[in-house]
Amino acid sequence: MMTQLQALEVLARKRSGQMVVTTMSSAGIWPKLSDSPLDFHYIPSAMGHATDLGLGLALAHPQRGAFVLNGDGCMLMNLGSLVTLASQKANVLLIILDNGLYEVTGGQPIPGARQIDFANLARAAGIQHVFSFDALEQWQAGVDEVLNGPRPAVVWLKVEGRLGQQTPKPPRPLKEQIESLQKALGVC
Repeated sequence: MMTQLQALEVLARKRSGQMVVTTMSSAGIWPKLSDSPLDFHYIPSAMGHATDLGLGLALAHPQRGAFVLNGDGCMLMNLGSLVTLASQKANVLLIILDNGLYEVTGGQPIPGARQIDFANLARAAGIQHVFSFDALEQWQAGVDEVLNGPRPAVVWLKVEGRLGQQTPKPPRPLKEQIESLQKALGVC
């Protein structure tokens, strides 16, 4: 199994100008890999809403598209966003980092975590392009197919869990991130 850092390093090396929305645990990792004004780390009460934010940004800027880095606990908080994502046919790549834990609240195991199949949930919601990887080598070998394929798409990455993770602090204040993103997108 891969770590969240290893999984995101693969994506960071291949990124080519997409907006990236992170929340909860990925918001503490992604800033170590990227310092782009197109990165948006949303943490306040956002558990479950990264997909919504990424979808809105992608609809406003379809030529750029968005990568959404979501945890399994966050995804469970808003499964309905999969249906909305499927209905919009937006340029969104949703990456679900599944470690079987509610990491940001202290590392509690997600009840029934090993029975949850996010790939089947995404397909049932109507998303046609769904991938799953549970080893770093598989993810490295499949990332180009994922990135060059149609959207929306969902990638389910099974990653190692870390107990006791606390909610990360955003690298920059929220207002500053919004202003930076607006400037990078030419909307202010």
